[in-house]
Amino acid sequence: MRSLLGRLPAPIAVLLLLAAPVLHAAETLDTVIIDAGYDKQTRVAIVPFRVDPQVRAQAPMQAILEFDLQRSGQFEVLEASSMLSLPSKPSEVLYRDWKILGQEFVVVGNIVPGNSGGQALNLYVFDVLAERLLTAQTIEGSSGQWRDIAHKAADIVFEQATGIPGAFSTRLMYVLAKNLGSSGVTSKLEISDSDGERVRTVHESSEPILSASWSPNGREVAYVSFDTGRSAIYIHDLITNSREKIAEFPGINSAPRYSPDGSKLAMVLSKDGNPEIYVMDLKTRALSRMTQNRAIDTEPTWSPNGQKIAFTSDRGGKPQIYQLDARTGIFDSRLTNEGDYNARAQHMPDGKHMIYVHRKRGVFHIAWQSLVKNDFRILTQTSLDESPSVAPNGAMLIYATQIDGQGILAVVSVDGRVKYRLPSSEGDVREPAWSPYLSSVVSTSVISNP
Repeated sequence: MRSLLGRLPAPIAVLLLLAAPVLHAAETLDTVIIDAGYDKQTRVAIVPFRVDPQVRAQAPMQAILEFDLQRSGQFEVLEASSMLSLPSKPSEVLYRDWKILGQEFVVVGNIVPGNSGGQALNLYVFDVLAERLLTAQTIEGSSGQWRDIAHKAADIVFEQATGIPGAFSTRLMYVLAKNLGSSGVTSKLEISDSDGERVRTVHESSEPILSASWSPNGREVAYVSFDTGRSAIYIHDLITNSREKIAEFPGINSAPRYSPDGSKLAMVLSKDGNPEIYVMDLKTRALSRMTQNRAIDTEPTWSPNGQKIAFTSDRGGKPQIYQLDARTGIFDSRLTNEGDYNARAQHMPDGKHMIYVHRKRGVFHIAWQSLVKNDFRILTQTSLDESPSVAPNGAMLIYATQIDGQGILAVVSVDGRVKYRLPSSEGDVREPAWSPYLSSVVSTSVISNP
């Protein structure tokens, strides 16, 4: 796997250091290390898929499906050598065999030629205790889309077992800095599968790249680049690979974030002398100034309904998270009070909770907070935890951290019980961003007569 690594400085420091950002090295991702999972993991048997001889490439779909479920920390996958039978269709499933082995779910599949010349996976998910077929679906793609088919299968199994939509078919975006300490230093904005595979470079520059964020439809991304020697905000179309510079005012141009409907972009500009929150109408390019304060206001983020904007400000003396009305710009409330440093907020999809960077005893952690009642908890216990980004199903979040002085990406469940990390032989971390749900590149259909 390629690395997902890079590192984000402390939020307020970003604004102060934009003229000379510090970049960190990143290299190759070796493996996923699961640090913690649920005490009682769901036991699932994924029977080896039967492959039709006419399918040219017997791609490791099952291995990817198993890996997706295992790295979620919620599943214990039965080894094939322990199975009492190897069914490939519903009529061959004997619930007694799986009850003896203590399994809760059984997944059966067969890979066959697709209608369009590619390949298809006929997938069957069974509830062992209830002795019933939960779903039977065909997932079809071209010959090069076997990985997409596997991730989609993992999404289906995950949802059938947990009731929560899977997010394995999503993407991760991050900044990668290479050749540091030399005249050939480069920054790359890269996108990968949720497991780190199939890396694609969106933009490469000899200058820093910062603050990348996804549009709600996943077609565009916005980011800050110093290609011209000064900060500027760009919108990059991932389909056409074209980009447009939308803000390069004197001073700071930073922290672009799309509104939930994709019609607006919140950002930080200092064109009037002080870092303030602005909102740009993406159709007209008209700007509206949202904050009026002598303090540093930065890191805007929208509530899921688009009615509020949370942001980081030191207006109270130290960085805390505040909120304003996105329609009027009227100050709403201060959202954080626990500790002397809270920043980089992101709302959970339900709009009732948020996660952010929290400092405790001089160490940065990722914290979770309810917005409707007095409920707060720290999710991570490593050092220098930064840049949290929530999966679209709200079940997991990815963040940047350090272990033994080494920068990595780590993932934690919102209840703090499941944790895994993506270590690298050497390198640091920078700004991971989890994509929204994306339009499927493979087709699915229900099998009417399984």
